[in-house]
Amino acid sequence: MEYYGKRSLHSYFDKEKRSSIQSPPRLSFNSHLKLSEHEFDHLYSPSRSSNASAATMYSLVPPPSPDSPWTLSPLQTPSPSLLYHCIASLHRHDGTIYSIAVAKGIVFTSSESSRIRAWRQPDCVERGYLKASCGDVRAILVYGNMLFTSHKDHKVRIWNVTVSDNFRGKKITTLPKSTYYSFLKLPSWSSSTGNSNQHKDCISCMAYYHAEGLLYTGSWDKTMKAWRISDNRCVDSFLAHEDNVNSIVVNQEDGCVFTCSSDGSIKIWRRVYGQNSHTLTMTLKFQPSPVNALALSSNTSLTSCFLYSGSSDGFINFWEKEKSSGRFNHGGFLQGHRFSVLCLVAIEKLIFSGSEDTTIRVWRREEGSCFHECLAVLDAHRGPVKCLAATLEIDKVVMGFLVYSSSLDQTFKVWRIKVLPEEKKTVNIISSEENVEEHGEINKMKMSTEYELNPVLSPSWVEKKLQGTHHFH
Repeated sequence: MEYYGKRSLHSYFDKEKRSSIQSPPRLSFNSHLKLSEHEFDHLYSPSRSSNASAATMYSLVPPPSPDSPWTLSPLQTPSPSLLYHCIASLHRHDGTIYSIAVAKGIVFTSSESSRIRAWRQPDCVERGYLKASCGDVRAILVYGNMLFTSHKDHKVRIWNVTVSDNFRGKKITTLPKSTYYSFLKLPSWSSSTGNSNQHKDCISCMAYYHAEGLLYTGSWDKTMKAWRISDNRCVDSFLAHEDNVNSIVVNQEDGCVFTCSSDGSIKIWRRVYGQNSHTLTMTLKFQPSPVNALALSSNTSLTSCFLYSGSSDGFINFWEKEKSSGRFNHGGFLQGHRFSVLCLVAIEKLIFSGSEDTTIRVWRREEGSCFHECLAVLDAHRGPVKCLAATLEIDKVVMGFLVYSSSLDQTFKVWRIKVLPEEKKTVNIISSEENVEEHGEINKMKMSTEYELNPVLSPSWVEKKLQGTHHFH
């Protein structure tokens, strides 16, 4: 294992020559603003804040430091209640970033290489990196000082990282541990489960249950395994789906485990009381399309819990947990993405979704209801958005977020987003003639912008898409 010290991101940038590289066509500021106020492609309410309130937000975002290696994009207000801009854009040379994890002011990224990099928030100066003996790190997870990484050899490595003054990292162990049988290339069988402790295919996702110290791993071998970190043992292993397991999330309130798969289903698992085994409690299947991503949004004060799933048909389905029975009832879907939804993040009342159509959408759930609205569409990537991560920024006036995204175009971007508080609904009584005239203007605007919204994909990715050689996982 190796670690490396601080280094400026200047060394990673490819400086664009604007005379030779043409940027993809984008919507103008005015058309983007008008479009978001009347998003009739979606089932959401119109924006509720005035344009004046959005203008006042320009003073809330500090200007970039002249010494910063990042370049700021123009401030954009697609909705009067939201302001965003891309504060960082980095082109990666060591492969596509597969996973992003954020904790204690550090952003960890993993890629096709054997290096797990650590970046400082929010200026994204590299603090160092860990180097493993095996690359193709498909999933990473951080909790406290523990960093979990999954590798090409179908094993999980656990690292102890220190991020105070100097970045330090040390590998603690590997799951499963190397045994006498592994040297003889024979399977190590577990007497408790009757299955091999090691996954037989790529470990695509991980989740950690804090209270019990259990690490859950999902794999393309269709199984899920539970590892007890206190003694690094596999305590349960079972066939979870009929196809690849693509995502796992854990409800930290009750320990329920949610898994989704390319077989189009979402399953809810619960540990048997007093045992290590798990039992299936519910299967959610609302569409036949493969389910690629899950996100859980819970509010302990209001005892509300929403489960979101992103699928290959471009829809984001959501379920609300029933307070009395604990069942998850389908509440509807969010429509907007034109291709597959590949990643989801839920934080507070916001949901961030990344898609094959190269865009990131920002959704907001209305307080105390299942009503959602699309606040913004971030479209700076030129390839499918593979993974997302988000953290909350403390602000006295507005709610702020730092959003990290990576794409198959080998770029890594950082976004700063400011969201104004929701305003109470006001009822305006207008005449029927005014209503007809308003909707006529909306229909004209919708027709004129229908083709402007088509995603701009990089030529190399389009070629792979047509040849059927692309892969998202």
